[in-house]
This record gives sequence, structure tokens and C-alpha cells, in this order.
Amino acid sequence: MLAVRKLTSYARQVRTLYLRNVPDEVMDRLERMARASSMSVTAVAIRELDAATRRVDNAALVASLPDLDIPTEAIVKQVESERR
Repeated sequence: MLAVRKLTSYARQVRTLYLRNVPDEVMDRLERMARASSMSVTAVAIRELDAATRRVDNAALVASLPDLDIPTEAIVKQVESERR
């Protein structure tokens, strides 16, 4: 269950996300990540959520790219030739 509340901090609007029923294994991993990064668990969780949610628009971005009508085989051949 999630609860989201809007707060005003300084001159910009920020929201607070409360997470309940977080599995122990997830908390353990977050705590280890926080210790390794010298960060709080909250900061690590926000960083990880930020990274995960940035991928949501990738499909739309790729779909908006122009079709250059280059055969897949030509791309693979070029990549393989550059690896040698």
C-alpha cells in the first residue's frame, strides 16, 4: 500500500512517498547499498527509483526515431567488422 502526500519545500513542490510492507530482503539490500554509498536508506531508495523510472519513456523514444531502412544484417556486419 502506498500513500503519496504533496508538500511544499522551499519554492518547489515535492511529494512524499510512504512504503509499507517492504520485504526484509529488500530492506537488507537497501541498507547495504546505503552503507556502501555513505548515504541514507531514503536517499538510496530515491536514487534507485529515479533510475528505474527513467526507463519508462524509452519505448516511446525509440518509436519516435526515424526509420532509416538499413537492413539488420548490414548493421551486424558493420559491428562485427569493427570488433576485429
